[in-house]
Amino acid sequence: MDLKTASALRRLRLVSGPEAISFLLLLVCSVLKRTTDFNAVPVMGAVHGFLFVLYVLFWADAWNRAKWPLKTAALYFVLSVLPAGGFFAERRLKREAESAVIASRARQEGVVNA
Repeated sequence: MDLKTASALRRLRLVSGPEAISFLLLLVCSVLKRTTDFNAVPVMGAVHGFLFVLYVLFWADAWNRAKWPLKTAALYFVLSVLPAGGFFAERRLKREAESAVIASRARQEGVVNA
């Protein structure tokens, strides 16, 4: 894995957690809007919208650079639209990055011909 691909995966991983948190907070704000006089939906909606757009841009970049199959790319996109799905995406991306680092080191040491 080259440096640009690793950076793309890292960016996607770093935005997936905050995007999931903002989604959950938006859902809470929506419930509070309906049940109380508290209305933070416009603010949380803008924050979540910004983070979601970032996630989609970073997802497209990671898909392009990592050459994911359609199934993997679709999984990461579906996780972005599920409440708390970003947490699962972050965990999977972390494992994927760790595996890539291990494979890269093995190739450098001549242990694997991958």
